[in-house]
Amino acid sequence: MPGLTHCQLYLQRLGYDSPPPPTLQTLRELQLRHVCTFAFESLSTLMHLPVPIDLPSIEQKVLLDGRGGYCFELNYLFLSLLQALGFDARGLTGWVVMGGPPDARTGRTHRLSLVTLDGVRYISDVGFGGMVPSSPLQLDTEATQATAHEPYRLTFNEGCYTLWAQVGEEWRGLYVFDLQPQADIDYEIGNWYVSTHPASTFVGQLKAALLAPGQRHTLSNANYAVHSLDRPSEKRAIDSADELLALLQTTFGIRLPVQPQLREALERLVKA
Repeated sequence: MPGLTHCQLYLQRLGYDSPPPPTLQTLRELQLRHVCTFAFESLSTLMHLPVPIDLPSIEQKVLLDGRGGYCFELNYLFLSLLQALGFDARGLTGWVVMGGPPDARTGRTHRLSLVTLDGVRYISDVGFGGMVPSSPLQLDTEATQATAHEPYRLTFNEGCYTLWAQVGEEWRGLYVFDLQPQADIDYEIGNWYVSTHPASTFVGQLKAALLAPGQRHTLSNANYAVHSLDRPSEKRAIDSADELLALLQTTFGIRLPVQPQLREALERLVKA
């Protein structure tokens, strides 16, 4: 919108008419509103396109072009908003272990943020796909922590923290991280791997996620699921590119890029 700064536009998208104060309640509201407003999505890597992670490129893509993004984009955008609002916040990186042993050491391919409020440290994450925490989590405790969705907890061992989510009766390890300061090049290296390496789970693949009150909507290639807190998950396979396009636009709120290879990539997924 003409005349609005990116920060003002971002706040408008999150439902704010004026900048809120840098408090824990604000952090909770911002994080929940973000994960229910901006989709996690990998359309660029599906189409083998570059994923620039400088702030102007992210602001253009997410705030102006109506897209979503993944952790190196969404968490940088969110961190820039927190810092503009006066929060004491900085970026971190971690190793994703979801789907594998919780003590595995993969590459540093996840970005998140550390926020300190009145001497208490929290992690804030708006870019972990279908299992993104919908509330900030206090760092220096191993107690189970309620969020707006599932319970989470953090454990600490040998200088590293592990984030766990309770799914049903099971605790699942999501990622491991430490508090080592990160430079821009650290994020560039992680993003290069995620967006270009043949072994990356994002290259040539479609992933999307968006939260709603009591629900998580997820898309993995042509497999769509709605996970609810109060009833069993609903899962189905999408069998046409047109249905995938409609789902991305309506359910995930993504303004689709005008790229000729998008339909071709989606048709490949539904035929796989």
